[in-house]
Amino acid sequence: MNPEVTEFIEGLKEAWQVELSKELREMVYGAIPDVQERMQYKKPHYLKGGKYAAVISTSKDAVSFTIFNAAGLELPDGMFEGPVERKTLKLRKGDTVDRGQLSAWVAQASSSL
Repeated sequence: MNPEVTEFIEGLKEAWQVELSKELREMVYGAIPDVQERMQYKKPHYLKGGKYAAVISTSKDAVSFTIFNAAGLELPDGMFEGPVERKTLKLRKGDTVDRGQLSAWVAQASSSL
């Protein structure tokens, strides 16, 4: 794991954002074999074979998780935002998400990278 990403996550102001970002990071590592992690544009980016697979970003009241190469995914209506090739899930304090399902979507989207 990239120490810059660890520092970024641990430096988040809200404890719930730290925990959620750690969980998302672990989920990505479990879903994408040989994932590469780096800080880019002040956000943790996850790559497979040099191509974007996922990104975690934070704002004042949310943690956003973007899945790249998402065109072939069957996602629930209203859960994700963004263009067909890149879908973003915005999570706020107290929100829950099926980590197993999210991991499966990440694995599926990254499988052709």
